[in-house]
Amino acid sequence: MKKRFQDLTSLDFYTNKKQVKWIVVAASLIIGAGSIWYTNSLVEELRERERRQIELLSSALEYAATTMENLTFINQEIIQQNYSIPIIMVDDSANPIEFRNIPFKKNANAEDSVKTLKRELAEMRAEYEPILLPEADIQVYYRNSELLINLKYYPYVQLGVILIFGVLAYALFNQSKIAEQNRVWAGLTKETAHQLGTPIASLMAWIDYLRNSPVWDENKEIITEMDKDVVKLRMVTERFSSIGSKPVIQSGNVFETIEDTINYLRPRISTKVEMNIYADAKDLDAMMNKPLFEWVIENICKNAVDAMKGKGKIDIEILQDSDKYVIVDITDTGKGMEKRMYRRVFNPGFSTRQRGWGLGLTLAKRIVEGYHGGKIFVKHSEVGKGTTFRILLHGSHEGASQFITEGILEY
Repeated sequence: MKKRFQDLTSLDFYTNKKQVKWIVVAASLIIGAGSIWYTNSLVEELRERERRQIELLSSALEYAATTMENLTFINQEIIQQNYSIPIIMVDDSANPIEFRNIPFKKNANAEDSVKTLKRELAEMRAEYEPILLPEADIQVYYRNSELLINLKYYPYVQLGVILIFGVLAYALFNQSKIAEQNRVWAGLTKETAHQLGTPIASLMAWIDYLRNSPVWDENKEIITEMDKDVVKLRMVTERFSSIGSKPVIQSGNVFETIEDTINYLRPRISTKVEMNIYADAKDLDAMMNKPLFEWVIENICKNAVDAMKGKGKIDIEILQDSDKYVIVDITDTGKGMEKRMYRRVFNPGFSTRQRGWGLGLTLAKRIVEGYHGGKIFVKHSEVGKGTTFRILLHGSHEGASQFITEGILEY
């Protein structure tokens, strides 16, 4: 028992959250079913008790019903002592002669009262067989008391209220968690950008010094490449700074942005990887933050290179779906994935590499959906053949920037 408890407490709830959810759902169903079963058992017991009470009443009636005086005694001392179970006594012609606990309307006239009695009698006939008093030619009809009826439906109402409260509590806690994560992301990225800023400025100064030094002529190519990497570091710092604050979203050319990113990546990845860009038109504009969108393309392409193990092809297709969206499909010839992994690839920490951090696609999703109001998902993947990621960006229509900034643009 102790070992099982230790196994439960050591469970990685994040990576196994799907299994944890099913455990919670199963436990909730068991608790709910147990509550309903127990309440239904009580209802059955009370129902049987009420039937025995009516049978006892009928036996007393049958025993005492010898003269009209006894019937008066029965009405006053037996029937009137029943405060909960609705009953109607009828003669051999089905005419009501006595009744108790019938829910008449307030200020009802005689005609309405007769209608109520007939309706109640019909319901009683449908619910239970009458108890016969052959000596007095009387039939006793009854139905469940209001207490029993309420008790029957009580567990469902209770579980419904608990369910609604649980859903609202989950939504509130989930929103609180997301807000907390957003603050952590913002704080982490701002601090990272701040920490990188000083050494990058120093490196840029040293490169300027080398340009004006005697070693420039002999090491011109090396220093130039160093300068490119320092510029890249400065761009990374700008990206982190953008994530840590409210990024500026404005109209930008999608083809040129992707082309610049691919041109930067080509000399830095395997020469056995072919990268192609296809576009319906090269003048397609979308609402974007260029440094952040370049980061998205870079992350997806680097993941594709890793999936292809440095050999294969990456095709990027730019399409215009309508005036509302610009579509970017990125297809690789890597190892692909099963359908059940389509959503998991965007979870923080998910990685197929031994030393991978599993944050590239998480950042991409946050940038596209959180900052651009767009959508990113796995369009198609086949094991052994490759994967296609689809990105939806809002086109540069009038008013799009304002809606994206306010976070109310639907996608």
